[in-house]
Amino acid sequence: MSPDRGRFADLADLADLTVPEIAAAVRAREVTAVDVVTAALARIAVVEPELCAFREVWGEAAVRRAREVDVRVAAGERLPLAGVPIAVKGRYGERAADAVRLTAAGCVPLGATSVPAPGSGTPWQTWGLGAGGRTVNPWRADRVPGGSSAGAAAAVAAGLVPLATGADGAGSIRIPAAWCGVFGLKSTNGRLPHPDRTGLSAAGAVARRAVDLWAYWRCVAGAGGGGGGAVDVAGGMTDGAGQEYARRPLIAVWSDSLGFTRTDPGPALVAHGAALRLDGAGVVRLLPPDDAPVCLDDPGPTWLALRAPGADTGDGTGSDAAAYPLRAVNDQRLAELFTRADLLLTPTTPNPPHGHEGPGDRYSTSLTWAFNLSGHPAASIPAGFGPDGCPVGLQVVARHGEEEVLLRVMAEAEERAGLRAPRAR
Repeated sequence: MSPDRGRFADLADLADLTVPEIAAAVRAREVTAVDVVTAALARIAVVEPELCAFREVWGEAAVRRAREVDVRVAAGERLPLAGVPIAVKGRYGERAADAVRLTAAGCVPLGATSVPAPGSGTPWQTWGLGAGGRTVNPWRADRVPGGSSAGAAAAVAAGLVPLATGADGAGSIRIPAAWCGVFGLKSTNGRLPHPDRTGLSAAGAVARRAVDLWAYWRCVAGAGGGGGGAVDVAGGMTDGAGQEYARRPLIAVWSDSLGFTRTDPGPALVAHGAALRLDGAGVVRLLPPDDAPVCLDDPGPTWLALRAPGADTGDGTGSDAAAYPLRAVNDQRLAELFTRADLLLTPTTPNPPHGHEGPGDRYSTSLTWAFNLSGHPAASIPAGFGPDGCPVGLQVVARHGEEEVLLRVMAEAEERAGLRAPRAR
């Protein structure tokens, strides 16, 4: 039986479909997985020479896997993510636990996205190196896309794939998501398998649509992310009884400094504007600053100590010994904050995307890496564009294990507050 393409006669339109839409069309045999993958590879061939988002593109292997998906669908197997083209972070990204689960659900990896080159001399990893050269920001080629999940965010923003996996050790998903203008999710540290010896890095993904991150989370963490809920095929959130998740405004706290850093006026104003839009749309209720002041200690020295050689003893006696008291102070302050609020909102980065020469002395990670130390789940939502024409992100942090809350906020930010991710190219 040949597919009835109907509304998919123009395969170029596939770049704007959501993950659930693609999977439903492949399962219904309105389009084949081979069609979807071939169209995505054709788009990569056009855009990639300038974007340099991939270290490797697995064209032949991807088409072969797509054929296997079509055979399984024709045999009656119901693959929840049938034929969805994805990208994986780095050369060994296919081995990551989330990528393995996505592939088993029917996704087809098209290639490995760019990450910083070893020994690059760029300590904060806010750039990437693809097979054809430096990865460029899809909105401004003279700026970096962020990193270290650089190619992942650039590929998604440019419409090459709807979903790309990443890993976040200091902001490595959230920073490129912010600078490329897409949605990014970092899971609670330790909730998904990850090989990082320090425990600072967590799995996650980037997507242009919030519903696509819903589909990702359902697949990699189980229905409802292990939190007792379930996500329907269209990506909506329901509770265990099948009722709509209550849409009460979530209590939120805003901070543009976390009590220790300085954020440039451009990102601060755009991100705060996005927070106000969430408040105006009834997604959140912002507390007055005096009701819940945010005052953390600078996490930089602690993060660096835990990453240093000899810091993997785990008993506080190695070179990381001084990090434990500092970490405990911030953990206590965040625990107390989350007794008064559901969410913490900040700009994702204190600065706009820098040029390819490097970040200089700025820590683009200064608003993100606190939550790698504390382990909280966090997301970046497209907030708008700064004065330089580059995207700005709004960071949203939730309590441990509350990825579902972040997913709800992302979906409602898109649907009710108009905080969307336009395609860059």
